[in-house]
Amino acid sequence: MGTVVESANQGAVSLPTNKKVTVIFVLGGPGSGKGTQCTNIVEHFGYTHLSAGDLLRAEIKSGSENGTMISNMIKEGKIVPSEVTIKLLQRAIQENGNDKFLIDGFPRNEENRAAFELVTGIEPEFVLFFDCPEAEMEKRLLGRNQGRDDDNIETIRKRFNVYMESSLPVIEYYNSKGKVRKIDAVKPVGEVFEAVKAVFTPANEKVAA
Repeated sequence: MGTVVESANQGAVSLPTNKKVTVIFVLGGPGSGKGTQCTNIVEHFGYTHLSAGDLLRAEIKSGSENGTMISNMIKEGKIVPSEVTIKLLQRAIQENGNDKFLIDGFPRNEENRAAFELVTGIEPEFVLFFDCPEAEMEKRLLGRNQGRDDDNIETIRKRFNVYMESSLPVIEYYNSKGKVRKIDAVKPVGEVFEAVKAVFTPANEKVAA
């Protein structure tokens, strides 16, 4: 892992020491509804939503060599190297005036998690985990039409396999530290957000008090 951290540190500006940030990791399989709920959290609780996937897609659109590499890996259902995503997330946090962030779809594996905490010095306040069965996620992904070339059945199943093998150990790690807040993501959007609000409101009220 040393090389990942060294690579991530090269050319990456450290977070300003006077900038203390609250980070919440938002995890769940592809199609679990993370993005929709992040929009609701931003609106109600004033967080800035950083989607690892959106940052990577923006890099792809930039046409850089990095972007081409990312594009190829996503098409193959592979995990993008830690240092690439960490640099994009660091830059987004540094350039934003807010101090409360939802990081959606990252860390995707244990190496991501360890490298992020070591490089940024940030541990998440907690992990919001959207629990959704594979059959339901598959149905949702095939039903949507967003023009994404990674929404075909073969790639979807590859993404499920990667998620199961790589992301669940991250959830188990944070669960052992008492930092996972599990949400039943099968229910209608409104009901899911009521459960999300219950997770955020007590902490929010404590801060206000």
